[in-house]
Amino acid sequence: VQLVESGGGLVQAGDSLRLSCAASGRTFSSYAMGWFRQAPGKEREFVGRITWSGGTTYYADSVKGRFTISGDNAKNTVYLQMNSLKPEDTAVYYCAADPNLSGIYIYWGQGTQVTVSS
Repeated sequence: VQLVESGGGLVQAGDSLRLSCAASGRTFSSYAMGWFRQAPGKEREFVGRITWSGGTTYYADSVKGRFTISGDNAKNTVYLQMNSLKPEDTAVYYCAADPNLSGIYIYWGQGTQVTVSS
């Protein structure tokens, strides 16, 4: 299983950015996909989650109302739409796969840097 994130970059506060996570190697129809982030000197933080089959989403309070996770089953790709970005959203963003819907993420991408300037 391989997960590849893309779409990171440098933006200004208030801007939007969309990250993509392309999955390959397995059938992901029954998986849950999560997004996480890690800022310098901080622990990795849960951002949100989506289940492939029902499209159910769940978000951390820190991003609720600003970030949206969606998926394209045909492309095996999950997206993280980030609006109204803040400097505190600056981090490396990772996608991860939970194949057993257990809350344990087994497969991880390499991460993509998002930097939000004030």
